[in-house]
Amino acid sequence: MIRADAADHRVVRLERPSPDDVEAVLALIGAAGAADGTESISEDATLRLRHAEPGAATHLTLRRPDGLLTGYAQLEFRSDGGGIGAELVVHPMHRRQGLGRALVEALLAATAGDDRPGARLGTSADAADLLVWAHSDHPSAAALALDLGFDRARVLWQLRRSLREPLPEAGLPAGVSIRAFRPGEDDQAWLAVNRRAFADHPEQGRWTLADLRLRLAEPWFDPDGFLLAVDDPTGRIVGFHWTKVHAPAGRSPAIGEVYVLGVDPTAHRRGLGRALSLAGLHHLRNQNLTRVMLYVDESNERAMALYTRLGFANWLRHVQYRRPAVAAGS
Repeated sequence: MIRADAADHRVVRLERPSPDDVEAVLALIGAAGAADGTESISEDATLRLRHAEPGAATHLTLRRPDGLLTGYAQLEFRSDGGGIGAELVVHPMHRRQGLGRALVEALLAATAGDDRPGARLGTSADAADLLVWAHSDHPSAAALALDLGFDRARVLWQLRRSLREPLPEAGLPAGVSIRAFRPGEDDQAWLAVNRRAFADHPEQGRWTLADLRLRLAEPWFDPDGFLLAVDDPTGRIVGFHWTKVHAPAGRSPAIGEVYVLGVDPTAHRRGLGRALSLAGLHHLRNQNLTRVMLYVDESNERAMALYTRLGFANWLRHVQYRRPAVAAGS
């Protein structure tokens, strides 16, 4: 157990949260998202919470002495040497009390294998960088990161576009057609294309069959919105546009998403990226949606240029901060 100094709150480290813990954390995440107008924890982290498997992640809950949950954090120990991923959220009614700092210090202690608050990261030979997402790039997160020795490492933009504006036709290349994804039949072939398309991406390129099937089982999944570009007549998948529809939340209407869009490297320079983008946007507009969003790394200049040409504009950004590992003996 890790104790935080902030207002006598207590941080408890869990390897597998109970159903009650999961329900309470999901309610906290929902409250934070409603207050902030954006997701407070990523989809990947939420799925790891809801489908908690031993060893997949470490969960930290922050509670008042009366047991009220006021904060949550998650650690994912990656096996590819890409650092240790982390996310955290504080209930909007309990912010500005030092609880965010308490959670970050608990994360640092957990990654160092030390349960003392404020323990330094990287006291062992196998220490790894700690990568923490700050959703919506709030100034207080930037200040805390600077104070605790984190560097700004990555920027993920959320772009948005109105679907009321005119949309060009998709204009597929010759010899290519589009069909819907077939669950159970296309899984492995799609995963292979996804790995090639996102070979350098820190998250998407690591998807496994289990990752795919978790999402195929989600209530929002619609195979008709998972568009595959296939070469005729071989049927080989050369690209895809997986769309998603977010249900209305509070006063916010439903919104579509360019969930994942990729092109096999062997099919580059055929205009497939633009064609698939437009095919998915037409599909979403046919669902009577009036707006659409997507996420793209700021460093991906090619994708940013494509989406800008298609009428998308910056909406908000998420920032990942890195705390470098400290080698043993340094």
